[in-house]
Amino acid sequence: MAFTLPPLPYAYDALEPAIDKETMVIHHDKHHQTYVDNLNKTVEANAELAGLSMEEMFARMSSLPRAARNNAGGVWNHTMFFDGLAPASEAGAPSSALAAAIDSDLGGMDKFMADFNAAGLGQFGSGWAWLIVQNGKLKIINTPNQDNPLMDDAAEPGAPLLCGDVWEHAYYLKYQNRRADFLKAFWSVVNWNRVNQLYAAAI
Repeated sequence: MAFTLPPLPYAYDALEPAIDKETMVIHHDKHHQTYVDNLNKTVEANAELAGLSMEEMFARMSSLPRAARNNAGGVWNHTMFFDGLAPASEAGAPSSALAAAIDSDLGGMDKFMADFNAAGLGQFGSGWAWLIVQNGKLKIINTPNQDNPLMDDAAEPGAPLLCGDVWEHAYYLKYQNRRADFLKAFWSVVNWNRVNQLYAAAI
């Protein structure tokens, strides 16, 4: 069965002023859709991908064509990013368990946010900042291009909880080259309810 574009779980303008409507329309309907289309083309062209989920591809990614990495990663990472956001009024807050882990593993909320932003700023070129669970502990990492911590050859493997998209198309219309301002605004629309669910599942 062909992969399809997951719908946004909120309206295009629901994240304003942090992320503007025009960016969301182009990011989701154009960029994300293109990754879906190209993933389907990649599956059609490579028999070894037939019937595999994206997660199954990630588990053997080191032996698959580069197009599988780029496009399966592009679809999955974008879905993770969009699902990890919510209107500020619906964003919730870290659960007591997650907050305790942030304190013990990452030095508290302020340090966590600063270090996550630094990971996003420190990713040369296009890529992602991640909060993951690795060996039972929270960790902040970044990945280039469309790589993610589920891939079998990931430098820092783990269970993803939250990701920040630092490809320019995620922020350029509103923030131009000010990636730092985008990452600062990102925190006002983090879907903590979703992060809490993923954390509970991961541990």
